[in-house]
Amino acid sequence: MKTTTNWLLSGLLLLLVSTVFGQGTITGTIVDAQLKSGIPGVNVMVNGSSTGTSTDIDGKFTIESKVAKGQLVFTYVGFEKATVNFTVESGKTVNVGTINLTEDASQLEEVIIVGRGIIDLASDRKTPIAVTTIKSAEIVEKVGSSDITQTMVNSPSIYVAGQSGGFGDSRILVRGFGQDNTAFLLNGQPINGMEDGLMYWSNWSGMSDIANGIQIQRGLGSSKLAISSVGGTVNFITKATDMRESGFVSTGVGNDSFLKTTAAYSTGMNKNGFGMSVMLTHWQGDGYNEGTAGKGQNYFISFGYKPSENHNLNFLITGAPQDHDQNFTKQIGDYKKYGRKYNNNWGLLNGSFVTERNNFYHKPVANLNWDWKINDNTDLSTVVYASWGRGGGTGNYGARSIRTAEGRIDFDAIYDRNVAVGDGVQGDNKSYLIRSSMNNHNWYGLVTNLEKQLTENLSWNAGFDLRTYYGTHFRQVSNFLGLNNWTESRTLRNADNAFVGSPVFNTVTESPSVSPYNATFNTIGEDQRIDYDNSERITYGGVFTQLEYSTDLFSAFFQGAVSNQAHQRFDRYDYLSEAEDSEKVSNVGYNVKAGGSLRVNEQNAFYVNTGYYSRQPYHDNIYLNYSNQLNPLTENEKILGLEAGYSFTSKFFTANVNAYRTSWKDRVVSSSRVTVADETYGDIVVLQGNEIFRTNEGVEQLHMGLELDFVAKLLSTLDLRGFVSSGNWEYQGEARTTLRDQDRNVLSVTDVDVDGGKVGDAAQFTAGLGFKYTIATRVSVDADWRFYDQLNSNVGAVKENLELPDYHITDLGFSYKMLVGKTKSNSVNFRINVNNLFDKLYLSELRTNIKADDNIPAVGTNPSVGTYQDNDRTFLGVADANQGFLGLGRTWNASIRYNF
Repeated sequence: MKTTTNWLLSGLLLLLVSTVFGQGTITGTIVDAQLKSGIPGVNVMVNGSSTGTSTDIDGKFTIESKVAKGQLVFTYVGFEKATVNFTVESGKTVNVGTINLTEDASQLEEVIIVGRGIIDLASDRKTPIAVTTIKSAEIVEKVGSSDITQTMVNSPSIYVAGQSGGFGDSRILVRGFGQDNTAFLLNGQPINGMEDGLMYWSNWSGMSDIANGIQIQRGLGSSKLAISSVGGTVNFITKATDMRESGFVSTGVGNDSFLKTTAAYSTGMNKNGFGMSVMLTHWQGDGYNEGTAGKGQNYFISFGYKPSENHNLNFLITGAPQDHDQNFTKQIGDYKKYGRKYNNNWGLLNGSFVTERNNFYHKPVANLNWDWKINDNTDLSTVVYASWGRGGGTGNYGARSIRTAEGRIDFDAIYDRNVAVGDGVQGDNKSYLIRSSMNNHNWYGLVTNLEKQLTENLSWNAGFDLRTYYGTHFRQVSNFLGLNNWTESRTLRNADNAFVGSPVFNTVTESPSVSPYNATFNTIGEDQRIDYDNSERITYGGVFTQLEYSTDLFSAFFQGAVSNQAHQRFDRYDYLSEAEDSEKVSNVGYNVKAGGSLRVNEQNAFYVNTGYYSRQPYHDNIYLNYSNQLNPLTENEKILGLEAGYSFTSKFFTANVNAYRTSWKDRVVSSSRVTVADETYGDIVVLQGNEIFRTNEGVEQLHMGLELDFVAKLLSTLDLRGFVSSGNWEYQGEARTTLRDQDRNVLSVTDVDVDGGKVGDAAQFTAGLGFKYTIATRVSVDADWRFYDQLNSNVGAVKENLELPDYHITDLGFSYKMLVGKTKSNSVNFRINVNNLFDKLYLSELRTNIKADDNIPAVGTNPSVGTYQDNDRTFLGVADANQGFLGLGRTWNASIRYNF
């Protein structure tokens, strides 16, 4: 008995010693099994304890263990869980080596499993392209209170304009090509406007919350759809239904009373294969510039169902109802006079804020993805989608505005004038109201792709893209401002577009509220519409195919697509009832792409791609002057693209060099400006403050350039990244220029020589340098510096453009991640951003090209007052009569996010 007791006491003593004195240190490195690069932020836990840590920026970790033997558990969203056994002696350090984490196809935070064959990511094709990928973590960190476009600024040949307009009014240009010539896709679904190809980011204000990643494919890209991505293709990949239970709550604040709150929860997939994820957001803010307040909500609901190993379905619906006040370009001299944040679109009525310019919209988007693994070599992916856009934008209508000495709109004086008038009549030069230009649409489509691995080295893709779109456009009164009603007249047209009969009069009395929710569920009657009321139906059908051969060292592909696009216009306002329907127009377009790559060794690779597009014109270019009359100059645009590249990859340094040449013929270029005084064109007078639209037809552009981007790991705690892009973008030959007022009346038509003129609206030279430094575990600071040069005015095709002054911007960010919970599997993330840290004053864009050495137009009886420069009429070296935007000054935002 005594012997047994001694053995028990010895065993307990040994156990106590091994527990208390068996503490040791364990180190190791976690890498992506596919990319072979370190993964920062991986959770590392000693199994069965509360001891935990996370990896640094290189994927390295150090953890103390209180037990001599045990198991480490590694978890990271989007990757399969991994474990490794360890044995460590007291006071010693043991290295468990490199642990590979493999992507988990059942988790969707960083890995996409729905629509894999539809979403054209660069990694899906072996032949390289010029590409930048932005992951969800960076999106969440960088976007703050900005549009989603802000996350793309640290990429070569990318320029973001229009941010001073208000929430959601920014524009992105890729290699000098505007948004109507860059393809934007949401989970493989085309989202450019069917009528004009434009993007309105206010409709996508929730993108930063729901995006899993953004991939910018510059130039020809890898898209297999029958689309012509001239500038490039931007893929937005959203979240879907998470396979595990999780969620987060976040809140953020920023300059000018910005506030944003988001909550998300996923049930995880149950044993029957069902799951649901939900996210809701509310945001609001006053805007950086005066009179640019906005507010809105974002929602995202996703249902997932996996009936078997070979089938996966996901349905989601998302939308972002919002309204925001707008700031338009104005004379630079107005900023000198009234201040940097001046906005001339608003004023006071009985002491309350009223604006002429407000945008309100709601565009729910729904899609159903089905992935079917037919066999080991064959996959079929299909997405059926729909969107329903409702809303519009307000503006002045009727007599000109009255202004105060401070440059505001004097709504009190306008109201008094309207009360005196009583019943408003079009053209009386006394009646003034605020109108809403409504743009409603229903859009339905289907995209499907079959991918088959024919041999070990040969793969084949084929599919089709179907869309149908019906849009309706009209104006309605949003505020009578003291008028009892509004009466206007017009003479109707016959089928030959000739005016016939006596004028028709129409009196309206209704004024719906300016609200995205009211617009979603209510549409005003046709008898209460003013100025115009028309619709269009656009149908599109395309087929595409791709064949790619690849080995470890070589790849080559051929891709082709053909499509037919049909248009018809319906005008209920300006035409006799029997002539409302226009002639139907159908256009066939196609594109072909081919390319190849050679991998010399693990570090060095080369590629070359070429493509030719015959692209159908947009709907707005087919019918003349927004009438049913066909435009005889309309024809397919011809695009020839050539690009080549080189990439270098090592453990500590990666770099890519790309060269491109894009020739674009028979295209249409549009721009606009705001009149600063009354202008007369024949019998038409364009009042001060109204817009004049400029359209150039038959234009040829030639874009050439070089791009470099790199990432370097200088230290285990320091990452450095940078880019340089240099372009030469010019117009060629002649172009026909048409000027129209905002009521779509033709003001003038001229043929002009534009040969050698510089393409405007985007900086042709850009450079950037950024770093991220890990101060301590889960604590980091980052900064980005960008330089822009050779930025010309956005005036369409002209021979002599105006170059804006170069400028540079610095952004700064700070992040801290705190692990919480019993198992340290939850986290609280803190983030602070300061954009334009040094409050740089700069011109971000101009819409006129008045030179500083131009003579100032005659004033009164004085026939000549000299040049702008001679009269000290310049700002940052530019004539102050030019119209444009100043860039945003210093802004900031801070957020806290709890992940569980």
